[in-house]
Amino acid sequence: MPGPEDYAATEHLRDGRAVNVRALRPDDRDDMLAAISRTGSESLQRRFFVPKRHFSEREIAFFVNIDFAGHVALIAQTNEDGRDVIVGGGRYVVMEPGKAEIAFMVVDDYHGQGVGTLLMRHLAIVARKAGLKELVAEVLPENIAMRKVFGKFGFQPRRGNDPQVVHLALSL
Repeated sequence: MPGPEDYAATEHLRDGRAVNVRALRPDDRDDMLAAISRTGSESLQRRFFVPKRHFSEREIAFFVNIDFAGHVALIAQTNEDGRDVIVGGGRYVVMEPGKAEIAFMVVDDYHGQGVGTLLMRHLAIVARKAGLKELVAEVLPENIAMRKVFGKFGFQPRRGNDPQVVHLALSL
């Protein structure tokens, strides 16, 4: 039976284009950096909570060297002009046994196409198979689109340490 490092599924965006949701691999490094370069400053701030455009080699290594046990990452990839490109990514990091924090990023040109929803659905599948019991997320209050995605899946507000962030949790 294939593990999460082999995860792959084909879906469709709202506009009908095919999208592959699959495990992130170390050789996706350049494509992931290209996706980040195509993502606007506001979207990056909503993901990282600070203005962020450049990443250190250590940060890049964290994002691409996934163990698929304590850290799982999926990408959404579609074809643009005959070339496969990453248009979004989602990941979870196990914080304690049975509980992981989840986060997403979608390239601006693909906002509203259902990329976040697809990634959330597939990460939930992987998390359940891994035996996780709860997913948690921290979202900036103004990130209405991501809050809607989490709401579709039943995430509920939780108390958190930072009053500037919306804390959400989903029991699996």
